[in-house]
Amino acid sequence: MVQESLMFGRKTSAHQSLSPRTGSVAMSESVKDSERQQSRFTLIHSEVMLAIEPAVVVQLSREELETRTFEAVGDIAQRHQLPMGGQEQKQIMLRLVDEMLGLGPLQVLIDDPDITDIMVNGYKEVFIEHKGKLKSAEISFRDEEHVLNLARRIVSRIGRRIDETNPMVDARLPDGSRVNVLIPPLALDGTCISIRKFSHNKRSLSQLAELGAMSADMVTLLDIIARCRVNVLISGGTGAGKTTLLNAMSFGFSPEERIITIEDAAELKLAQPHVIRIETRPASSEGLEAVDQRRLLKNALRMRPDRIILGEVRGAEAFDMMQAMNTGHDGSMCTLHANSPSDALIRLENMLLMAEVNLPPAALRRQVASTIDIIVQIERMRDGRRRVTHITELVGLEGDQYLTHDLFRFDYQGQDSQGNVLGQFLCAHKVPKFIEKARYYQLDSRLKQVMGVN
Repeated sequence: MVQESLMFGRKTSAHQSLSPRTGSVAMSESVKDSERQQSRFTLIHSEVMLAIEPAVVVQLSREELETRTFEAVGDIAQRHQLPMGGQEQKQIMLRLVDEMLGLGPLQVLIDDPDITDIMVNGYKEVFIEHKGKLKSAEISFRDEEHVLNLARRIVSRIGRRIDETNPMVDARLPDGSRVNVLIPPLALDGTCISIRKFSHNKRSLSQLAELGAMSADMVTLLDIIARCRVNVLISGGTGAGKTTLLNAMSFGFSPEERIITIEDAAELKLAQPHVIRIETRPASSEGLEAVDQRRLLKNALRMRPDRIILGEVRGAEAFDMMQAMNTGHDGSMCTLHANSPSDALIRLENMLLMAEVNLPPAALRRQVASTIDIIVQIERMRDGRRRVTHITELVGLEGDQYLTHDLFRFDYQGQDSQGNVLGQFLCAHKVPKFIEKARYYQLDSRLKQVMGVN
């Protein structure tokens, strides 16, 4: 009986059912197998959810929950005379357990290491990014209430709520994956959930090169840049791999340094032993005030950092980051959204204007030119691969224009019959401006060698 196999706290009658029929389920032979399976799942789901007691479920291990749910599925199938094999019974059990403990239909996507992004566009459409390319996922939700309940469960884990008065929430899953939820009335076609999965596999620069993101010489140059404590701006579009690249460059940081990372949603996972991770906080309906990146950055300067890593600069905090880089925190890094190194500098300049400081644009431009040493541009190309397209040095100003030199760049040469982008990484064969810093760290000979100069 259901009450014996579930043992979740609530007891149900052996004859109790949410279905109007208590005999065998009369299904037309013309109904597709998938529709028949979905109908079975809906019936079983309703009865299991009626029988469970959430307070009991959370005390069970996943193995215990799977065992009891498997037995319950069998009992319900037998009582309703539903023809069901052991494999289908197991599949329904796993879906139910994922519903209770995980992310329901999305859990299988979360568990797939080749999927980097999950996008729910209402209950009927789910898209994924798989190996760099967007495609439709072969899953869906039952209805709008199903996907909305999942959204509420996600945000409730971090003590937030989502409703008509607060229809937009940023959250984080227990594994570190970043989540954005948007519900009606702002989302016109139903609840939208966007998940940027957190990668637990921290790739080194060499591993990125093996994937085609850069050449071996570029690996060496970026490692030297990280070790020489030059200030770096990593630029790229959404999903280009900026955070992954920053993580990879951090392997060159000294283990003796005290590093502070500041992010809206913590994604960075540095390998050094002395890392302080701090995260912004939005305002809450309970009266908690917002704590933005600018406030955290100002506080970080009082914490004796050797380097400050700003996950993404997008506003007035750019001014405080520039001040930090100019006041003894060499080797600091940040990322921003831009399509090229020159666009990155213009965006950074515009962000400085947002800080409402009484400095003319020419003075802000001089500050940028004297602070930023290197811009690394990364791009997700149409074949799905991420490539470092530019390693650019900001040399200074020429009049009122930024003077930059590409140390390395990706030369696009077309594509093959499979749609793979073809090209090569070209070296400028010139001595970078930061050669003096490299000499201080006894890396000047290595730097000249990788740049192909005497």
